[in-house]
Amino acid sequence: MKANKLAALIVTTYIGFISTAHASAPQPVFSPEQEARIGEITAGYLVSHPEILVTVSNKLQEQQEARKQKMFALNVMENQANLLHDPDTPAYGPDNAKVAVIEFFDYQCVFCSRFAPELEKVMKAQPDVRYLFKEWPIFGGRWEASLQAAQQGLTVWQQKGPQAYVTYHNAIYATGHNEGKLTAQDIHGAASKAGLAVPAPGDHTASLEKNSNLAEALGLTGTPGIIVMPVSGATPDTITVFPEAVTDDRLLSAIHKANLDK
Repeated sequence: MKANKLAALIVTTYIGFISTAHASAPQPVFSPEQEARIGEITAGYLVSHPEILVTVSNKLQEQQEARKQKMFALNVMENQANLLHDPDTPAYGPDNAKVAVIEFFDYQCVFCSRFAPELEKVMKAQPDVRYLFKEWPIFGGRWEASLQAAQQGLTVWQQKGPQAYVTYHNAIYATGHNEGKLTAQDIHGAASKAGLAVPAPGDHTASLEKNSNLAEALGLTGTPGIIVMPVSGATPDTITVFPEAVTDDRLLSAIHKANLDK
């Protein structure tokens, strides 16, 4: 067998079995001299065919992402009652929805700000989905407006209901003021648009701490954190977790995957 064909066979075999985990170290098949020669041939082949390395790298990334999603999904299943049925969590959409989209967010997070219009598009396109908003002001220690906006949002939810909350939520992001630029005037203006005659943040510390503990239990490390899942009968195969901002098409794909009647 020619050297390049041998190298190709070795590399192809490696890629084919890269996902197989071995409980114990394999027994030696080749002598040290043979292993050295195989290494030389393979190294030369890889230098001449760098696309093989790209294939291996992509395969490893796919496996890592699959493992991460599995971990997220198991955490979601352990905490689904708190995700889906917390009365302190603002929710919008039909009570009998089959799919839920849950977002953990901070009003001062620039990535949450970029995701907001994508979510708004999905909400218009998929009105049969239930959307839940987990206020998680992780930047509250750096920017006071982060915490104030979260507190005010929960007050709007309690006093004015779902539609008013969504109006407030979108109005805050529509200011374009994030990373410390959000002002008290911005918050009051958004609350007024939501129909709150006398804007006042209120104290929802317990709810915010509950959200923070839940985010930690899920394995989220920042905002936004987006979970898409069936409202009942969820399995790891029907749950998607985005630990980052995504486009509307990716969110729609996750909703489709979560729909058990698709």
